[in-house]
Amino acid sequence: MKNRRFKTCAVVGNSGILLDSECGKEIDSHNFVIRCNLAPVVEFAADVGTKSDFITMNPSVVQRAFGGFRNESDREKFVHRLSMLNDSVLWIPAFMVKGGEKHVEWVNALILKNKLKVRTAYPSLRLIHAVRGYWLTNKVPIKRPSTGLLMYTLATRFCDEIHLYGFWPFPKDLNGKAVKYHYYDDLKYRYFSNASPHRMPLEFKTLNVLHNRGALKLTTGKCVKQ
Repeated sequence: MKNRRFKTCAVVGNSGILLDSECGKEIDSHNFVIRCNLAPVVEFAADVGTKSDFITMNPSVVQRAFGGFRNESDREKFVHRLSMLNDSVLWIPAFMVKGGEKHVEWVNALILKNKLKVRTAYPSLRLIHAVRGYWLTNKVPIKRPSTGLLMYTLATRFCDEIHLYGFWPFPKDLNGKAVKYHYYDDLKYRYFSNASPHRMPLEFKTLNVLHNRGALKLTTGKCVKQ
């Protein structure tokens, strides 16, 4: 990403708030699109778009979404998902959690074997500390930034204008309608449990303050037809 600069960037989180948002076209219209955790896009294209320039993949995704590559069809599903990225940067935080390396080795082997056109990046642990330090000096006590907050922080280095979609850490929307944790699965809410290292409502509050100051644009409803 060195010496690259983009006029507008979209950082797409995975909250169910995206469902029925019709934000797909707007998201795809940005110069650079960042997505989190290899979330599926094709079947949700109208709401989330399909353009991906930079996409993160926690090693745990291998287990959760692709059955730990235990059988051929899981591996094929994974290869198919990556083949659609075509020249995107696949950002794998391999060294941030214990036991992640094994999954990453499998991923790399599949990328090489299938000659996939995806560029891989492996962030150093120092990055997490730097990002945490950045928010701490701004009086935001975040122990472990979520992928979404991490991506927003990175985007500030190479984007003039940042638009956030799919960031919503509450089980209901402003009208009291239930919101899924992820737009693409049935995982339940764990935001308010003390077990989770992330502090989503605090992060969201912080992003909302920045939105009100005009530092970023947070979209939490329908996208207005242009």
